[in-house]
Amino acid sequence: MIGTMARKPVAREAVLDAFESLLIEVGERAATLDAVARRAGVSKGGLLYHFPNKEAMISALLERMDVLVAADLAVMANAPEGAAVHFIRSSLWAGTPLDRVFVAATRLAEVAHAETLHRFAAVQSGWLELLAADVGAAMAKAVLYMGDGLYFNAMLASGPGASPPGMSADVDSLLAAVERLRG
Repeated sequence: MIGTMARKPVAREAVLDAFESLLIEVGERAATLDAVARRAGVSKGGLLYHFPNKEAMISALLERMDVLVAADLAVMANAPEGAAVHFIRSSLWAGTPLDRVFVAATRLAEVAHAETLHRFAAVQSGWLELLAADVGAAMAKAVLYMGDGLYFNAMLASGPGASPPGMSADVDSLLAAVERLRG
């Protein structure tokens, strides 16, 4: 046709990034299709082309989390310092794609989204398996809770985006505790 331009393709990842950001910033209820489309700079029709509904965006976000967690588990399994030390050291906000998707998915867990809760259980299981291989089954949950507590307290102190000052001393204390658990 004369006078018409081919429709510029909408970047699926940009829409998913917008959804992730809105979950982090304002939570699940405010991360509506309209809000995601506005944030991504696309029409609602453009968003619906890639994600026919909010549940489809959630599924894509959880798939993103699965891929990033699998990569992190591989790094953790091969960490020369051991899985437990890697886990503790990586339990502070570093602004990584894994950090972002994890916090976004946490916002879905807050509203008891069943599939998200199921995926988080699988993530914990993977971490626990590697931690148990490093520090023993009896101590694996202690290390898991150390890392979770470190992450949670950093989030309470500064929110997503930065770890508060002084957290490196906490990391050092926890790493010393891990060494005692190994001994």
